[in-house]
Amino acid sequence: MLYTRKGDAGTTKTFDSKPGERISKSSCRTESLGALDELNSFLGLVKVKAQSVTWTVNESRPEDIVMWVQNSLFIVQAEVAGFPKKMMQNKVVETEKITDAAEKELPPITTFFISGGTEMAALFDVARTLARKAERRVIAAHEEGSLVIGAATLAFLNRLSSLLYALARLSNHKSGIKEVSPSY
Repeated sequence: MLYTRKGDAGTTKTFDSKPGERISKSSCRTESLGALDELNSFLGLVKVKAQSVTWTVNESRPEDIVMWVQNSLFIVQAEVAGFPKKMMQNKVVETEKITDAAEKELPPITTFFISGGTEMAALFDVARTLARKAERRVIAAHEEGSLVIGAATLAFLNRLSSLLYALARLSNHKSGIKEVSPSY
């Protein structure tokens, strides 16, 4: 059954809730779960669109990188929801490896860039902003004490937006699209 009616009063429970304990759907913890879900769902669209991309990073197609990120985000979501899963440092290291490999193919950053260029770049840029929002929400819940998040999870969320930014830039670069700086 897709509905239970238990949340009709604006509350929900987490995996680590005590019997009968419910939290507000507007709590920092629930907001962080929602932001992570929003990011993961949007990455589904990015993954579908990336199926038409022919370039690779470290011999991985962008759609496979996105799938790996989505699986990694499920670990974060489980941790935030109180399920006994924890992000491991090797995921942070792998995120850095992919980002570094993408960055090696790009000209150095000397300014901010206006999002766009290719559809793929624009999608990666939107995903980057959703990743930053999810990171802020998780940190807020962590800071208020409604959940304890491991250092590897915080590092992964911080690196994720860099990875998505690198993939956005690489999407334009591989398509021969010049990045446009704001005119201020």
